[in-house]
Amino acid sequence: MASAVEIELLMTLGCHLCDDAEAVVRRALPKATIVRIDIGDDDHDIEQYGTRIPVLRYAGNELDWPFSLLDVRGLLARAD
Repeated sequence: MASAVEIELLMTLGCHLCDDAEAVVRRALPKATIVRIDIGDDDHDIEQYGTRIPVLRYAGNELDWPFSLLDVRGLLARAD
């Protein structure tokens, strides 16, 4: 399952929580591709996610920090 997964991580540069979130995703889905999306590049994203990051996004579903390994895997399961 995880080999074909591409999951988005909404983040900003220098965000230590975003680094922690990425580490959780890498442990939960070691073969997944993590697409890092810097919300600082878009005013709409800053307004929508500025106080929520890090946020995982997959198949139209979002998961706000803090999340666990099981939460990450559950995000994928909800999309199936």
